[in-house]
Amino acid sequence: MSASPLLIEDVGAVRRITVNRPDKLNALNLATLDALAEAFRDADRDDAVRTIVLTGAGPKAFVAGADIAEMNTLTPVQGRDFSLRGQRMMRAVETLSKPVVAMINGFALGGGLELAMCCHLRVAADSAKVGQPEINLGLIPGFGGTQRLLRLAGRAATLELCLVGAPIDANRARELGIVNRVVPAADLEAETMKLAEQLAASAPLAMRGVLDCVNFGGESSIEEGLAYETAQFGLMFSTDDMREGTGAFRERRKPAFNGR
Repeated sequence: MSASPLLIEDVGAVRRITVNRPDKLNALNLATLDALAEAFRDADRDDAVRTIVLTGAGPKAFVAGADIAEMNTLTPVQGRDFSLRGQRMMRAVETLSKPVVAMINGFALGGGLELAMCCHLRVAADSAKVGQPEINLGLIPGFGGTQRLLRLAGRAATLELCLVGAPIDANRARELGIVNRVVPAADLEAETMKLAEQLAASAPLAMRGVLDCVNFGGESSIEEGLAYETAQFGLMFSTDDMREGTGAFRERRKPAFNGR
């Protein structure tokens, strides 16, 4: 049996998932896509896990793209299936009930940027570079890059990144709204875990409500989105967490949320 392409560990209520193929710059092959799908399913089902951090092994890459050696042998039908496999996994991450933070420690190119963009928040080292260079291989993004870039950065930036194929640095990515925070490379792990632990201490049901509202609203009219938000807001009043949060505020103490 081959070794898993992932490293998985729990740090309190934070689950860290690391793509562990540093000799391949953590490139996404079929086995890695399937392992990620399973790892995120397991994390979503585990009540002890409240936040997930995703990163890549080694100092060079978050994920440098899809595995080109594997892609080179695919037929058109196999290529379509490869795209669907990646898209399904990344859509499952995007719609997860718990926040997922991408810790971008190096190159996030092609499928790597697509994987980062399906996460809910992205923290990048100041040395990181991101891009969609598929055009240089005679390809287009296949794991959702054209669609998520469009929603995060807008039409002009999407067309430039996908048509020119040149990577951009982390600060430019932040300016475009592709990443949330840029920190010194030496501080990346500490700052990302600090954010993850803050999220893990927050109200789980309220976080799920926010994620659901944003996912629904992003594909709906403003009227539909507002109606969905109102329904979710009302639902929060049935939770112990809402009573705990408002009670703690009145009593000037730190709330202890239990996800009920």
